[in-house]
Amino acid sequence: MFINVILWAGGIALLALAIWRIRAPFERMGELDRLAENARRYDSWRGGRSSAAQNETTGADVMHAVLRRQVLTWSAVGVAGIVLLVAGFAVR
Repeated sequence: MFINVILWAGGIALLALAIWRIRAPFERMGELDRLAENARRYDSWRGGRSSAAQNETTGADVMHAVLRRQVLTWSAVGVAGIVLLVAGFAVR
């Protein structure tokens, strides 16, 4: 009985930590997406950029990749928390 309480507490702690840490990168990714969409609309209104400029990797692309990796990492921590919660019920 004591083991399932420990598993539940660990699962809740991991899940809460994951939710707390995933919010900022996820919100920043949404902001970067909105800014990129705005830039695409502006470029189409101005006549577009050259094809060479469209294939360049920008700082925003690198930042988006870093944020995506953070979101995936903390999502895995959240899944581990859910697994601990389910394990707490299974041990019961």
